[in-house]
Amino acid sequence: MTSEREVLLVAHPDRDHTREAAREVSARFTKAGIRLRVTDEEVRQLIDPDGCMEMPCTVVAPQDDPARGAELVFVLGGDGTLLRAAELARPAGVPVLGVNLGRVGFLAEADSDALADAVQRVVDREYQVEERMTIDVTVTHGGVELYRTWALNEASVEKFSRERVLDALIEVDGRPVSSFGCDGVLCATPTGSTAYAFSAGGPIMWPDVEALLVVPSNAHALFARPLVISPDSVITVGIDPSGPSAVLTCDGLRSFDMPPGSLVRVVCGRRPVRLVRLWEGVFTDRLVHKFGLPVRSWRERRTGGRSV
Repeated sequence: MTSEREVLLVAHPDRDHTREAAREVSARFTKAGIRLRVTDEEVRQLIDPDGCMEMPCTVVAPQDDPARGAELVFVLGGDGTLLRAAELARPAGVPVLGVNLGRVGFLAEADSDALADAVQRVVDREYQVEERMTIDVTVTHGGVELYRTWALNEASVEKFSRERVLDALIEVDGRPVSSFGCDGVLCATPTGSTAYAFSAGGPIMWPDVEALLVVPSNAHALFARPLVISPDSVITVGIDPSGPSAVLTCDGLRSFDMPPGSLVRVVCGRRPVRLVRLWEGVFTDRLVHKFGLPVRSWRERRTGGRSV
């Protein structure tokens, strides 16, 4: 006799079409004998707004390791929602499946029009799991550890006040590389290269590339280009002791205010995030689809595909 299958549902509660999607997901999983968990009453009410519990689910507290024992975490929303789900799934090593109800949704495996198919593939266990690199981040001051966290996408060190310039020193493996005034410095994974780091002028890295990415933001320097660094290296971003304070933000979810003189240390994470893959396909096709990239020559586009 097999144990009951359970799926943790994480949804963006503020989107108009989330309620319909959440109810459809709940109904399909319930019909297949798979029980749902949710992390708060807000999501439960998306599924069962009348409180009649037609489609029962278990409400678990976010601080109680809600993904432990679940088969996977099913996400309805954009990349921000998936990053929040990854925060719940990573401690238990549970894979995350995203269905995009937002805009680009680069981390999502399926768009909203493939919702039913995505659920069915989970029901039939027709999916694969891949691991994505993370980064571990610590903040110290005067040799004393102040804060420790992690990120799937990026760790962003930014100036605290808009009117001030952040003076930062980047070191790799204990050796200084460059110092400059800037708005901030981003340390990203290959997964995060298509997010904030890309917007700041960084390159896109394929997710199976094992490397760390450093991208200065609006740096006042001749040498302030993105750096692609070995995953075995240690990156530090030092904040000038006589300058303004700064703020560390990881994945847009976890923030820490840092006093002047703080040191941010970034290394390859000890624990990856596991993402569900439903369909065969290469990252190149995902990149073209998500960004709407032209893949025909300018001459073909001008002539509607006719040869000239």
